[in-house]
Amino acid sequence: MYVVGVDLGTTYTAAAVWRDGVAEVATLGDQSATIPSVVLRREDDTFLVGEAANRRGLTNPDRVAREFKRRLGDTTPIMLGGVPHAAELLMAKLLRAAVDRISGVEGAPPARLCLSHPANWGPFKTDLLRQAVRLADLDMPVTLTTEPEAAAVSYAETRRLDPGATVAVYDLGGGTFDATVLRQTADGFEILGRPEGIEHLGGIDFDAAVFDHVRRVLGDRLTELDEDDPAVLTAVARLREECTRAREALSSDTDAVVPVLLPGLSTEVRLTRAELEGMIRPALAGTVEALRRALRSADVAPEQLHSVLLVGGASRTPVVAQLVGAELGRPVAVDAHPKYAVALGAAHLAARQLPGGRPAPAPTSPAAPA
Repeated sequence: MYVVGVDLGTTYTAAAVWRDGVAEVATLGDQSATIPSVVLRREDDTFLVGEAANRRGLTNPDRVAREFKRRLGDTTPIMLGGVPHAAELLMAKLLRAAVDRISGVEGAPPARLCLSHPANWGPFKTDLLRQAVRLADLDMPVTLTTEPEAAAVSYAETRRLDPGATVAVYDLGGGTFDATVLRQTADGFEILGRPEGIEHLGGIDFDAAVFDHVRRVLGDRLTELDEDDPAVLTAVARLREECTRAREALSSDTDAVVPVLLPGLSTEVRLTRAELEGMIRPALAGTVEALRRALRSADVAPEQLHSVLLVGGASRTPVVAQLVGAELGRPVAVDAHPKYAVALGAAHLAARQLPGGRPAPAPTSPAAPA
């Protein structure tokens, strides 16, 4: 018997499997553990999800949906091949694909599933997420948890925290930023005060900054291309992917190269970590201010924190830990794989719902408008 935790992210979806007291990252894709949060509607009205959807979307941009988590609750439908779709339906397709992949590997469906969501989602958006679960038609009990609670649980599984210890979760993902303060209780974590965040800030915005840098270096050569040419659309989409790879590479290297392969143009653009940091530092300053607001709402001073947990793939950028540590003067805990922390914690929470499992705490965050 096993249970699963799933983190449906704005740009990537991750999952973890818990069995016999141990949670491990599940492999959802053919090339990596995570899959892109991308859904494509084919001409025969069936759907592709993840890597396959991402590849097909390069040549069928009118049939592909990305970053639709940001659109949950938006009354304007998402058009795919001329057909309107709600964000919760696309999230259901993504969730079902993740569960089907894990079930196929394991040979049976999980006994339970725990699905995470941002802490500042109010009743409206969490109800829509429950609709997505129903649309996914999963044959198992499904519970919801907030992303910071799941991240804190994952952290506490590997490090000792005494009851009453407070931690702050700094979650910089692909499309959103969230800051939450939590306190360790006898059987889990409770959220203190009101979570803060920046709804449209994450790795994709940093990718856009890199793309703008490349465009400036190239001068007029990008604007001179025919935007209606399918070959140009495909080449520009691949250039954007190369910008993402370069930004991610700068988390562990001091410089990176962006290959530029466009019709009539073959070159490369060099980017240093210092240049990237200069582009994103103003936005990161806003995240620190949001974290300070969360601390004030929780009535917790920075010196009262046990540590600040960095969660989300974009938090791997070295300047993030440097800035947060310097501003708050507290230890910064950077997970080896921060994009999986939420899924791992959700898997542990799913296990606590099993008969005889340690009970998970009830949600304690105040209802927030969404």
